[in-house]
Amino acid sequence: MATLASSPARSSSAGGLLSIERLKSAGELAARLLLSSLFLYSALAKIQSYAGVAAYMSTHGVHGSLLPLVITTEVLFPIALIIGWKTRIATFLLLGYSILAASIFHHNFADSKDALEFFLDMGLIAALLLLLVHGAGPFSLDHRLAREQP
Repeated sequence: MATLASSPARSSSAGGLLSIERLKSAGELAARLLLSSLFLYSALAKIQSYAGVAAYMSTHGVHGSLLPLVITTEVLFPIALIIGWKTRIATFLLLGYSILAASIFHHNFADSKDALEFFLDMGLIAALLLLLVHGAGPFSLDHRLAREQP
């Protein structure tokens, strides 16, 4: 089965290939924006319910004093993803953060809500793995900086 990433354009014209590449690039950008919005929304929710989140963290054995680091992680690295700067590093760090969060906070599979949260985290981790492997794409600062180097 052919995919956008692996097959040449069906059209014999260069315009067809260009359109598919542009669509692929736009899809990569949209994926980075959507993925980042999840982390940014989570950071905003943590800021709005700071005391409650710190208490929740404590019930899972994580000291509430780490909450500023958590919020910083959920803001800075997604911004790096949005602009496509140091994408693989930011993605790798978000990947580690997400694996830790899933294993610490969503490991009670007897609770169906907790199990669902764990598998949603696994979907997020899968998206981060794809971004780690493929990079940010042409609509990124990484791409622009790479083109400017001799």
